Amino acid sequence: MQYDPRNRTFDCDPTLTDNQVLEFCRQGYLMLQGVVLAEINQRTCDYLDGKIEISPLRIPDHMVLADLERIRNTHEPSSILLEQWFIDQVILNSQAVGAIRSILGKNVGLPVLMSNHRVDCPQPAQGWHHDADSIFSPETNYLQVFYYPQDTTVEMGPTEVLPGSHHHPTSREIDWCQGSLTTAPAGSIFLTCYPILHRRSASTATGLRHLLKYNYWRTVSPERDWIKDPAFDFHRTNYGGHGEARYVAHQFYWLCGKEDQFRTIGGQSWPYSGSSHNAIGPSYGFDSQVGHSPDWSNPDTF
Repeated sequence: MQYDPRNRTFDCDPTLTDNQVLEFCRQGYLMLQGVVLAEINQRTCDYLDGKIEISPLRIPDHMVLADLERIRNTHEPSSILLEQWFIDQVILNSQAVGAIRSILGKNVGLPVLMSNHRVDCPQPAQGWHHDADSIFSPETNYLQVFYYPQDTTVEMGPTEVLPGSHHHPTSREIDWCQGSLTTAPAGSIFLTCYPILHRRSASTATGLRHLLKYNYWRTVSPERDWIKDPAFDFHRTNYGGHGEARYVAHQFYWLCGKEDQFRTIGGQSWPYSGSSHNAIGPSYGFDSQVGHSPDWSNPDTF
């Protein structure tokens, strides 16, 4: 891995395949369980709880050491991003960076702002929400990443996500909705598309729960430079069902640097029919020069 501390970027070999990137487009998130060392998880909690001294690599020009100490105790403890041990073991985690690099391309920009969703359990569930300033588009210019430094069981109120909800705006009034709980052992990291619908689930245990949230950034134009599968078939692969496939395929094409080639003629045409095992022939509309691209801000239209 190449780490450029001056420009705050990294590069490494991608680790995801075509199908894994496509699955990320379909689900909107990817879990990496238990990838951070136990001693780093404990050190992170101690840092956030003020039990160890801060030791920043540098002090930003617009700050002094007292500023870094102060913000450590806020909901945005960004001073942790200046700790060498946190950079090495969490931000540049060896098992996470390959997946991040696969989606965001070369020379990934590192986080500049840290959030800590610190919860004094027990607490009721949050309402479902898209985070502020969500943009619904096939463009994937950054990833929102979550890190659990503690075991986060159902009783600790893990984040709940709604797979596929990053494709278009969804009403907050969806208490009937059943999402996926991100229960995970300490040291787990999960990557998400920023607009994915999510909430803090209800907790019944007692004690503090930390959840760190931060962003990585694209610095290059998208291209299909992850691990290519020679057998991957853009025509016949499964992009999903009605109301889903056109968004999944659009995002995947964008990540491949092929958005200008994406058109769909709708109905049972490509990319929907790739999901059906009952079709007796290849789908119509693939590689069409006419047709439409979906309007992500209005899910009822193309």
